[in-house]
Amino acid sequence: MSEQPEKKTGRIAQARQAYSAIKSLDPKLGWWMLFAALGTAALLLAGGFLLGGWWRWYAALVAIPSALLAAVIVMNRRGNTAMYKALDGQVGATGATLTGLGRRGWYAAQEPVALEGARGTRPSDMVDAAMVFRALGRPGVVLLGEGPPARVNKLLKQEEKKVARVAPGVPVHLWVVGDGEGQVPVKKVASKLTRMRPVLTKAETAVVNKRLKSLGGMRPPIPKGVDPTRARVDRKAMRGK
Repeated sequence: MSEQPEKKTGRIAQARQAYSAIKSLDPKLGWWMLFAALGTAALLLAGGFLLGGWWRWYAALVAIPSALLAAVIVMNRRGNTAMYKALDGQVGATGATLTGLGRRGWYAAQEPVALEGARGTRPSDMVDAAMVFRALGRPGVVLLGEGPPARVNKLLKQEEKKVARVAPGVPVHLWVVGDGEGQVPVKKVASKLTRMRPVLTKAETAVVNKRLKSLGGMRPPIPKGVDPTRARVDRKAMRGK
């Protein structure tokens, strides 16, 4: 389960990696960033010139950092749009949206904690499979289902019972990811998670995560590359610590 803290790298290196990754999905990214940077700088310089006096110098000083900020904002927004467009309709898209949540206080992995309906080990065998992903944060445990609605709902209920049996008192939220009525669109999963109301303390969340990782995982055969892990908690035992 990929829940270990990420190694810190230089910000410039991170920016280059992000730019390269996004540009592979959005070839026009560089032009949009350039337009945003030049437009921002032009507006500031024009405003400083019209106001005159020391405003000209102030506008010149803030033009460059403001232009860079505008370019970064455009990169992030177009990156999110490109990523979700690429993920749309892909098997396991829910897991991909959980990437990066660790920096926001969440424990989550791209691998499902439950899987049902896979016919074999090839990617094409996963098309009609139902799967459940898990995210753990201060709001509690969030189980996210993906796949055919009937099987997804059944699998979510099964996982909810497992969590509730070993984690009485810990909130368990059930979400079905998709574009149907009452479902959560894949592009809104991360933002909705981070807006949830905290219930657990940071210390409790860390203890719950350790409990989850220490419990057994699934046994059904799963496709190569998928590493389903565990799901369960014990709030009462946690309180006794």
